[in-house]
Amino acid sequence: MERMTGTVSRGVRAPIIREGDNLAEIVVDSVLQASASEGFSFRDRDVVAVTEAVVARAQGNYAHIDDIAADVRQKLGGETIGVIFPILSRNRFSVCLKGIARGAKKIVLMVSYPADEVGNHLIDEDMLYDKGINPSADLLTEAQYRRLFGRVLHPFTGVDYLEFYTELIREQGTEVEILLSNDPKAILAYTDKVLTCDIHTRARTKRLLRQAGASAVFNLEDILTSSVNGSGFNPLYGLLGSNKSTEETVKLFPRDCDAFVADVATRLKDATGKHIEVMVYGDGAFKDPVGKIWELADPVVSPAYTPGLEGTPNEVKLKYLADNDFADLRGEALKEAISNYIRNKDEDLKGQMASQGTTPRRLTDLIGSLCDLTSGSGDKGTPIVLVQGYFDNYTK
Repeated sequence: MERMTGTVSRGVRAPIIREGDNLAEIVVDSVLQASASEGFSFRDRDVVAVTEAVVARAQGNYAHIDDIAADVRQKLGGETIGVIFPILSRNRFSVCLKGIARGAKKIVLMVSYPADEVGNHLIDEDMLYDKGINPSADLLTEAQYRRLFGRVLHPFTGVDYLEFYTELIREQGTEVEILLSNDPKAILAYTDKVLTCDIHTRARTKRLLRQAGASAVFNLEDILTSSVNGSGFNPLYGLLGSNKSTEETVKLFPRDCDAFVADVATRLKDATGKHIEVMVYGDGAFKDPVGKIWELADPVVSPAYTPGLEGTPNEVKLKYLADNDFADLRGEALKEAISNYIRNKDEDLKGQMASQGTTPRRLTDLIGSLCDLTSGSGDKGTPIVLVQGYFDNYTK
């Protein structure tokens, strides 16, 4: 009988992971147990994905705010530091900010507006228009912001983030000044030592500041790139991708993931006889249409994956073929014509009409987003995701 299902994504339960656990062994055992429990079999080009959180936990990749403070002080001098373009997040940034503040005498905190980089809003855009504020050009002090907009609470968390961040900084015994601007160069009127906290625009921000004469410019990716007093670290991403662990510690983005995915792939091959792709995934690359928040607060969706996940899809649009090339066909004749078209399609469909409307994103971004949605961020207890049939098409 013809198989009637395409892509299937399964969350796989696993034990609670602790530092020092053999995660590769746990992942393989969990997937095999799920297969035995649910009665599914494995096929070549299945994908086993593991959330970055448990990889970092198994590695013990954590840091204390004192470690952050020491690195910030060493790199930026410990006096007045401009901290610009942070995201508005208790989970992602608040503990990092404590450490940054502990490493300076004064923080000039400059936030973007009307929203941060991932869509958390400080100000409603209609209010900006009504008040005659141009976010492309206008710099606002905290006093000006309060006079114009008052006390604004985040719609999801109920937090006034400017107030919240101000209190965090002062609790570290550090002076604080708040600004709102979208021009990174505006900070140079206050200090020439700058820590940029943006994620996806960080290279451009650093370049503009250096060109404008800043004496020291670092990004979160430059903090904790090596161990400080025995701390965890990430040589590629530093503090980017970190999450709150406790009130004084952060879990860093995992490191050495290439070796991990290769180990899991080898173990799966030995156990199943199938060639199974493996990846580590973090945030998905999607945006909430109601809250307008972009999920991707990690530097990348996937820090490591096996070679078979490199590249982008090369797909044709079935409805285009059905409505155009084969508009006169029905039933089995239509099915066979489309199947033959797919079997003989070019290896690169870029620019062809038959591929319009398909998604030219990286496979790891697409599959990682599927996995993030499958595992969720709450209490599902499925840090492993098995994706089957992703590389099938209409002919399979």
